[in-house]
Amino acid sequence: MGFSFLTQELAMDLGTANTLIYSSDGKLLLDEPSIVAFDKTNDKPIAFGRAAAHMYQKTNPNIVTIRPLRDGVIADFNAAEQMIRGFIRMINPKRRLFSPSLKMIVCIPSGSTEVEIRAVRDSAEQVGGRDVYMIFEPMAAALGAGLDVYAPTGNMVVDIGGGTTEIAVISLGGIVTDLSLRTAGDVFTSEIQQYMRQQHNIRIGEPTAEAIKIKVGAALTELDEVPEPYIVRGPNLMTALPVEVAVTSQEIAHCLDKSLTKIEASLLSILEQTPPELYADLVEKGIYLTGGGALLRGLDRRLQEKINIPVHIADDPLKSVARGTCMALKNSEKLPFLMR
Repeated sequence: MGFSFLTQELAMDLGTANTLIYSSDGKLLLDEPSIVAFDKTNDKPIAFGRAAAHMYQKTNPNIVTIRPLRDGVIADFNAAEQMIRGFIRMINPKRRLFSPSLKMIVCIPSGSTEVEIRAVRDSAEQVGGRDVYMIFEPMAAALGAGLDVYAPTGNMVVDIGGGTTEIAVISLGGIVTDLSLRTAGDVFTSEIQQYMRQQHNIRIGEPTAEAIKIKVGAALTELDEVPEPYIVRGPNLMTALPVEVAVTSQEIAHCLDKSLTKIEASLLSILEQTPPELYADLVEKGIYLTGGGALLRGLDRRLQEKINIPVHIADDPLKSVARGTCMALKNSEKLPFLMR
């Protein structure tokens, strides 16, 4: 047993859109947007997570809000470090940074380069991580979706996060084929912004586009349950006078069609590379969708019609990756696929 009470064990899903932190006993300690706000006059962080998100794109010149992760990897090293530090302080308000020691497992996109992996490791060590492990996102997503990743059968996950879409076939505790695609939630959001400009002559910010995606986002024009149109208010591009537009799910399905076609093409290319025996398993068991993008209305049906393989949405897909990271934390000594 030793001094384990002096070690705090944390599983972190450091996402482009949200950061989730679990403790080793499976308790969700933190679920916050991955945003940090700085005071420009002294370069000190003043808000993290939800508090910073409320300021996002609404600040005065002295305050800047930063999303430190782009496309699933750290784009702003200093801001990422400050944000992780802030989050760990939120979990342990009384904790001084040097005690107790932290054992951390952080989840990263499967397409991460050596440099990107080192950036995550350095950030974790800077905030007091003594023992830092990494796990690839598709592996964590598969664990979190309840798949048996050690079995000698094929499992396929499609994890659509904020920055990346991770597609992987997993068997015998390892990734057989995988692909990390930079078409995901953030791209959907900016496409909605563009669509509103072009079709409705209305200028909207990222938070509003995100709200449209959640309220009426869809992958198919024909849905079983059609959500009510969502009312958007903003300035007209030509006159700057306020306008009101009712956005429907059909419009959003059209607007996201190009990106979803890209995801379908990547899915097909991974299936082409899958060994035939594993392919047979996938046809039988189906493909699992995780991540926030799995909540896009009709996406499971659209993919199923495209590839003729059953598509299932994991339970609580937003937390799949974080839950899987937490499961890996419990067995970190034994797992072959963790990186140190």
